[in-house]
Amino acid sequence: MKIRRILATAVAAAVTTPVVFLSAAPAFADTKPSPASTQKPAQGEDDKPPTHQDLVEAVAKAQARLDALEAERKQVLKDLKDDTMDPALKAEFAAAKEAVKVAEEAKKTADQKVVTAQEALDKLTETATEEERKLAEKDLADAKKAAEDAATAKAAAGLRLEKAQTACDDARVALARKAELLAKDIVLAKEELAEAEQDLEDFEEISECVEDDAVQVDLSGPKSITAGQPAVFSMRVTNTSDRTLDLVDVYANASRFVLPGEEVDEDTDFTEWVIPVEWSSADVLEWTPVSEEFDAIEVGKLAKGAHYDVKLRLTAAADAPAGKGMVFAYGEYENNDGSCGMGLDGAHANFDILAAKGDKPAPTPTPSSSTSAPAPSPSTGNTGTTQQGGSSTTPVTDGTLAATGANDVLPRLGLAAGAAVALGAGALVVARRRKAGSQA
Repeated sequence: MKIRRILATAVAAAVTTPVVFLSAAPAFADTKPSPASTQKPAQGEDDKPPTHQDLVEAVAKAQARLDALEAERKQVLKDLKDDTMDPALKAEFAAAKEAVKVAEEAKKTADQKVVTAQEALDKLTETATEEERKLAEKDLADAKKAAEDAATAKAAAGLRLEKAQTACDDARVALARKAELLAKDIVLAKEELAEAEQDLEDFEEISECVEDDAVQVDLSGPKSITAGQPAVFSMRVTNTSDRTLDLVDVYANASRFVLPGEEVDEDTDFTEWVIPVEWSSADVLEWTPVSEEFDAIEVGKLAKGAHYDVKLRLTAAADAPAGKGMVFAYGEYENNDGSCGMGLDGAHANFDILAAKGDKPAPTPTPSSSTSAPAPSPSTGNTGTTQQGGSSTTPVTDGTLAATGANDVLPRLGLAAGAAVALGAGALVVARRRKAGSQA
């Protein structure tokens, strides 16, 4: 799939040869992406974009794992209910119970002999001989000794039974614990299955979408921003197709580039490179952060030839190092009839990042309808559906990016690498578009 292949290539380039994004734009002048079927992975790239078969197999594997875990837990719960455990434990428990029973009977018999011997001794009269008295006393002593031995045997049998009981209880606890852990594994397995199914769904959905420039995105803004201080860029989204687009979304991100001498490897925390982006428009006056939860700038319905103006506010961290950065954006559309498309040749604007000044940061700018772009006006032909922002039906000529001197390859690489940087090295994110029908 083209989008995954482009993203994967750009991620590899961003991680293994980050200097490519710092090089002068003419370096890309004679470089064109090779066809998807012949394009080779970047040096050091181990992972290849998944095929449809790979994703189908991943779903089957996740389903099989879930089924196995659920079957195992079902058996464990049955073992608990039926009190099924190691036969040796059950045998020892039964033997210990029998030993206690025998010991208790022996103790009772021994105690009775003590009583009998004591009664025999007590019945001796003064006429009894010394030998008879000594024999009676010996019988009593022997009976007491036997009773003591029986008591000791009973205690040992009781301890044996206690140990056997503990072993059985431990086995039941282990089964219960295993059932608990399996329940947690099942939750994770369900999440993995849902993720695998979503990946397959996204693949199949995007595979059906065309790559075109129906949604044109243009960016312009300052040539430099200061760490800790907001900077506002202008973005115009234009419908260049010959029909109304029912649902248009735009995705924007910003990041700094690799600094000279900065080491980049698999442990690099690319989230630290991200420059937070917020957006606003004529009808969304509050600055809205671009985040994983709200990653799309929802333009909504956009008539033929109409445009939608957005302000992007970038605020680099106050301790951000001086260097270079880029803001980038691309658009997607989906129509009620099921057709959809995306413009991978997005827009970008490069800028210098200046170290924070010693004085206090300038006040945060607020959205204003007064911009360098034409003032938004209501869209026509909405057929009862409104879009999120002003638009114009004035025909639009091909827009231009910020003056960077780069050809069409740099926006592709910048867009993909920036998206990867924003979400972590190697993270290939496919935006999950809302169905256009939900907007109708």
